[in-house]
Amino acid sequence: MPELFVPVLSVIAVLIVVSKAVLIVPQNMAFIVERLGKYNDTKTAGMQFIIPFIDRIAYKVSLKESAIDIPSQAAITKDNISLTIDGVLYIKVMEPYKASYGIDNYEYAVIQLAQTSMRSELGKMDLDKTFEERDNLNAKIIEAINQASAAWGVQVMRYEVKDINPPASVLDAMEKQMRAEREKRAAILDSEGKRQAAINLAEGEKQATVLAAEADKAEQVLKAEGEALSIELVAAARAKALTMIGEAAATTQGQAAVQLDLATEAIAAKKAIAKASTVVLMDNDKSAAGNTVAEALSVVAAMQKSGALS
Repeated sequence: MPELFVPVLSVIAVLIVVSKAVLIVPQNMAFIVERLGKYNDTKTAGMQFIIPFIDRIAYKVSLKESAIDIPSQAAITKDNISLTIDGVLYIKVMEPYKASYGIDNYEYAVIQLAQTSMRSELGKMDLDKTFEERDNLNAKIIEAINQASAAWGVQVMRYEVKDINPPASVLDAMEKQMRAEREKRAAILDSEGKRQAAINLAEGEKQATVLAAEADKAEQVLKAEGEALSIELVAAARAKALTMIGEAAATTQGQAAVQLDLATEAIAAKKAIAKASTVVLMDNDKSAAGNTVAEALSVVAAMQKSGALS
């Protein structure tokens, strides 16, 4: 019996030693191994080996990104307005050795640093800028935290301001300001609309006047062209008639016709004079019809002699 007990104890001892020597490290974890109380190595994910009873796992550090809620705190802006502000911080351990030995509790330290950095940055900004430049505020807080947390092996990935709560009196003043601004914009838009409507109306009247003037001008041009064309046609017709009369008068029969026409017009003129109420005294011999015809014939003969009829 004692002979069987010794081998069993040996097997158990070997199993214990093997279990202590083999180390399984999960994904996104880092184990800090100390040998005889002094830092020895950092074991990453996978199967790792250590010396039993000499090496020990001193720290287990998560390499995942974690979110830390920053509690609400009071801060004073550059224009002396008290605010209540909170946020959320996203951090990640980049160097497990520094996170284990550089500081006792890096999460608590990062929270305190975030609060002090937040108060410091808000003290450099006016109240209006805290709402307008929230992204800039987040970036400045991240920069300030990373400068101090580099010695702890921790890096701030993101920082987001969640709520900014000014006092009730400030909120009421801001509401009045926003209401006045909206009324101002509405009045400006209304005046701009009326101004644009007046401009459009004036532009329309101007275009109508221009179009009416152009139409009147075109009408006058067409009328003048029509009158000029009419005068040209009358002149052409008259010239053609005179040409035809001249050609006819150049013949013997045409001269006789001209003499007859002149005599007829002379007789008609004397008849018209006789019908008028005005008293006209004329020589009896010269006023005879024969004398009148003779005078007309002598005029035609003189015109023929001078070449006027040709």
